[in-house]
Amino acid sequence: MNKSLLPILLLTVLACAPGLGYAEKADRNKPMNIEADALRHDELKQTTVFTGRVVMTKGSIVLRGARLDVRQDAEGYQYGVVTAEPGKRAFFRQKRDTAAGTPDEFIEGESEVIEYDGRADNVRFITRAEMRRYRESVVTDELSGSVIVYNNLTDVFTVDGQKKSAASGQADAPALGGRVRAVLSPKEQPPGVAAPAASGPALRPSNALGGASK
Repeated sequence: MNKSLLPILLLTVLACAPGLGYAEKADRNKPMNIEADALRHDELKQTTVFTGRVVMTKGSIVLRGARLDVRQDAEGYQYGVVTAEPGKRAFFRQKRDTAAGTPDEFIEGESEVIEYDGRADNVRFITRAEMRRYRESVVTDELSGSVIVYNNLTDVFTVDGQKKSAASGQADAPALGGRVRAVLSPKEQPPGVAAPAASGPALRPSNALGGASK
């Protein structure tokens, strides 16, 4: 694809629309840049389809997949669906707002399909979904399930461990490995704040159920 066409398309179709998320507040004012092997744009429907090694960046946001379908409503809000190649997963990354002097934090997610809603400002990871929170380069929280929804406005996420039938919308019987899995690290104390003292005796490991015999 001729990459010189991208700046024109971005100005006319995408650049003024709300982005994928506002976890990093500066992202909302950044231009959106998309690279792909091909695209198809429908001016009447205000839809654009990018295909082939799609990479989208907008400020701290990075989104990668095999196909990106973008539409824009009458108020300028943008909605998109990113699809991965068969057997692979699409990728999302965004920097989070943090207080001055604290380590940088990032949200990363992977799934076969990633949906984003510019009006609701949330990201939905669908099928083989994983989401990780990094503090600098260290993973602090890790989630996996069938569907993960992350709301950038409220910083709240929900995880569904059951697959759902597309026809009925009802949850199917949980399959092996279909449970929600989470690893959550304790929140890091700000500099200069001492950890609270233990209120009781220290816990000691035991090799027997119920503790040592008496």
